[in-house]
Amino acid sequence: MDKSYSESYKQAGVDITAGYRAVDLMKEHVKRTATAGVCSDVGGFGGLFELDLNGITRPVLVSGTDGVGTKLKYAFVMDKHDTVGIDCVAMCVNDIICCGAKPLIFLDYIACGKLVPEKIAEIVKGVADGCVMAGAALVGGETAEMPGFYPENEYDIAGYATGVVDKSKILDSSRMKPGDVIIALPSSGVHSNGFSLVRKIFKPDVDSLMRPLEALGGASIGETLLTPTRIYVKPMLKLFETVTVKGVSHITGGGFYENIPRSIPKGLCAKIDKNSLSVPPIFELIRSAGGVPERDMFNTFNMGVGMIAVVEDKDAERALATLTAEGEKPFVLGEITEGADGVIFA
Repeated sequence: MDKSYSESYKQAGVDITAGYRAVDLMKEHVKRTATAGVCSDVGGFGGLFELDLNGITRPVLVSGTDGVGTKLKYAFVMDKHDTVGIDCVAMCVNDIICCGAKPLIFLDYIACGKLVPEKIAEIVKGVADGCVMAGAALVGGETAEMPGFYPENEYDIAGYATGVVDKSKILDSSRMKPGDVIIALPSSGVHSNGFSLVRKIFKPDVDSLMRPLEALGGASIGETLLTPTRIYVKPMLKLFETVTVKGVSHITGGGFYENIPRSIPKGLCAKIDKNSLSVPPIFELIRSAGGVPERDMFNTFNMGVGMIAVVEDKDAERALATLTAEGEKPFVLGEITEGADGVIFA
């Protein structure tokens, strides 16, 4: 691409040489994510990946796509761009793990008003970090410079993940029954959901965002809100190998009331033990500062629970031990009961 240059395009606001520089800077990060199936280098027209179907009789591909959303506004104000890529990966791979699938590949799309190679490389560093956490290969992506469409210092990022699961091992919630146990995995905070409400309460202003708060253990609101979404892939894959998991929910936008019923059959209900929850301080700060009713909090945010899994009562202790051995801090959130309410609190 040494001869690829357009002065006219540059005058219109698109510097294609900056794009080439960004690709060079991100290559070291992409290389960290390579797994055995990768068959191509970054920069081609498509990412090639060879499926290893060893032990898989009837392979089913599971795909998911998502973005980071308006959480990015805090990244812009604080000029911190090395963690939002983790959020992007997490929002995709945490979804497909709910089907029992192992993530294989990831692609990202970054659109910006002005392409600054170093900033793009920071974003992709986060994407690569997330891919390593998920065991997925970053096989490609796209960076689009769009002057006049995005402000110069802003961007958007979205991702796409594909995984595979044997058809016989797709999670089957039809086997769920009253008495099954709901096990929860803690979140790292707000993750990447509900930020339109968060921004209404905490304006993206650098001075207020950087001020340490005793209520947050000396951390600032800004750094707390930018804590990246946790990736649950590896502990959940280990759990699938250890016990029969009847259902999994990723607690994203819509909180408890929207996401938990997605993995529960009609006629059954999730009975949540509110006393089991250890709600991170940031949520109390959101509730009190915004005057948000408790039900709305549980219908908007994860409230400290990033993912839940439903197992038989007899398997609960083993499930907890397995997740603990994987570095998690699991706890029993509640149980499955009869009912049509979807979620109830006790």
